[in-house]
Amino acid sequence: MTTLAPLRRPRRLRPGDRVAVVAPSGPVPEERLRAGLDVLRGWGLDPVVAPHVLDRHLGHLAGDDAARARDLTEAWCDPDVAGVICARGGFGAQRMADLADWAAMRAAGPKVFVGYSDVTALHEAFAVRMGLATLHGPMAAAVTFLKDARTQESLRATLFTPESVRTVGEPTARPLVPGRARGVTFGGCLSLLAAELGTPHARPSSRGGLLLLEDVGEEPYRLDRALTQLLRAGRLDGVAGVALGSWAECGPYEEVRATLLDRLGGLGVPVVEELGFGHGPTNLTVPLGVPAVLDADAGTLAFDVPALA
Repeated sequence: MTTLAPLRRPRRLRPGDRVAVVAPSGPVPEERLRAGLDVLRGWGLDPVVAPHVLDRHLGHLAGDDAARARDLTEAWCDPDVAGVICARGGFGAQRMADLADWAAMRAAGPKVFVGYSDVTALHEAFAVRMGLATLHGPMAAAVTFLKDARTQESLRATLFTPESVRTVGEPTARPLVPGRARGVTFGGCLSLLAAELGTPHARPSSRGGLLLLEDVGEEPYRLDRALTQLLRAGRLDGVAGVALGSWAECGPYEEVRATLLDRLGGLGVPVVEELGFGHGPTNLTVPLGVPAVLDADAGTLAFDVPALA
């Protein structure tokens, strides 16, 4: 069985770079989008909004599937665009993932891609279809990005000076299962990873991977179900370690914690909790597809190389 290998890292951003903002999932509140664009401009970037970002379809989608896929494809293939940042999560990335022109996007070359939550489906697609490292991080119109300075700074530093953020750690981080492990980062939103099973973008192996997991609004029994599905499908076979982020609105944390320990403790690998990424009050940026060392006892995830080249 194959072992997860490091993925190709795109180049870091520079002041003056153009970045495209796309909405592959849910509808975007215009006032939040404007505020997020102002933050990006304050960093010296030139953000452009894809044509269908403010569209609405079926009440829960930012435009129809073909339009959202076209926005992603055209933004990626624009030679003047150095990176693509998602506007928000929600629901719908899986619906448009197979409609994007991945051959054209591969031909356009590597670029920065940022998002989390529902965008987990696209992180998996970029890894499988393009062999590209991506950034699990805040989105331009997300409330946490607009309100939390540490969330903003984590993304800004990762984009411009990635060598300055080679370690992710939080005072809250502690070992759920002690130990130290080396591997290549992957993962994201638990419910999306479970939903990806059996799709064209499901990875054939997680062996040698450091799995990142977080979620929002899923009660402990639903977290149990998603983890059990991953376990039964063999998706966690060979995982080297697990880093857990936030579990906002998932019920009392001690119940969540007990469920996570019950399902993940049997893997026999280090597991660290509360590492500060995901839907919590702070959403630290974490690269996916990068070799790293997880130290559960120290509560850190340290990357062998900067997130971006």
